[in-house]
Amino acid sequence: MKILLISPTIDASKRTNKGLMIPQLALYILQGLTPPEHKVRIIEEETEDIDLDQECNLIGISCMTANATRAYELCQEFRKRGKTVILGGVHPTILPDEALQYANSVVVGEAEGVWKTLLADFQNNNLKRKYYNPTPDLDKYVPKDFSKIIKKRLFSLVPIMTTRGCPYNCDFCCVTNLFGKKMRHIPVENVVRDIKESGAKNFMFLDDNIIGHPQYAKTLFKALKPLKIRWVGQASVSLLVRDGELMKLAAESGCQALFFGIESVSKDQLKAMHKAIKEIEHLESALKRIKKMGILIHASMVFGFDSDKKEIFDETVQFLIKNKVSTVSFNILTPYPGTKVYEDMKKENRLTTTDWRYYDHNTVVFKPTNMTPLELQTGKVNARKKFYSKWSVLKRLPGNMYNPIIYFATNFGHMKQVKVEVARLKRLESELFEN
Repeated sequence: MKILLISPTIDASKRTNKGLMIPQLALYILQGLTPPEHKVRIIEEETEDIDLDQECNLIGISCMTANATRAYELCQEFRKRGKTVILGGVHPTILPDEALQYANSVVVGEAEGVWKTLLADFQNNNLKRKYYNPTPDLDKYVPKDFSKIIKKRLFSLVPIMTTRGCPYNCDFCCVTNLFGKKMRHIPVENVVRDIKESGAKNFMFLDDNIIGHPQYAKTLFKALKPLKIRWVGQASVSLLVRDGELMKLAAESGCQALFFGIESVSKDQLKAMHKAIKEIEHLESALKRIKKMGILIHASMVFGFDSDKKEIFDETVQFLIKNKVSTVSFNILTPYPGTKVYEDMKKENRLTTTDWRYYDHNTVVFKPTNMTPLELQTGKVNARKKFYSKWSVLKRLPGNMYNPIIYFATNFGHMKQVKVEVARLKRLESELFEN
């Protein structure tokens, strides 16, 4: 049997800057779980086109909310050609009945626990409409072919995941809808095996918080140290700086950069989000401690909270430049389906569109409290322009000299993307904000 696994783009006519793409992993796990008698081909539409007429028996498409519309388009095209299509990922998990309007079957949640059963059902002409296993076994090792991933990424970053689940329940996040609230771990020996078998030296840990379980993280970092690899990941600022041993082990294990969800520099908003580091002064001290360990900081900032006023844009950029933060993602608060923010805004009639293509954490799809949608969108774009200006890059350089190559490469990638975003803003004015 020939199986085609697809990760669609948001817009087939555009592609993301290669240096800013997050490596894929889910489809490669499914490939590793597929019995060897079947042939699997993986297509990431961000890097290659899809031939709708290619020969295959079964098609699996994984999507988030932003690329759900494109996923549905592909479903319709393949089904016109008599193909059977399975949908999975975050969006189909949250809205399975919507997804079933386009696909033959939907995988809810993680696919590991149902994939082999699904394949057997398909071969026996007994495919069910929904498949769901809330806690698949993570102890069994799944082989993965990383060779294709390495060819498609700047720095040849190989994706690795060590944990599933998140104990937090942020109003604007839907991670728990997919992985649940209980943290589960992949055995450290399996993580090490992945790294060794990949033959690579640069890795990205896809965990939402790689240090969410400190004891597991310490065991992992000790196991990574002899491998002499370089890695980046996502972590909690407060948890990392509270544990000096944990921070030291992370640096010694090859950590080059960490993604931190700072979200806001507004004291009121930090308190509203129940952040452990509520005072800006404490946050600045924490960032300095992390930088002293030689770890580059990538901050995630969110604009559009109800407490945000027009001053928030300049305040945020000033804070980030002052603290010589390496790189930043400037995001728009996005009311993703399945989150409390979505339900609240829907009740308040504040959503301005339900076209999923715009639910990409980069586009305003709701009515803000203290500004217009266009003012919020423009403020976000201008903040990114200021932060990634040549002056700002040079101003922040002294605080990032411990890893200048990665610093300049990532900042240059963002500088190029700023031009794309400025051009997009003009289109959005007519598409979303005219009225």
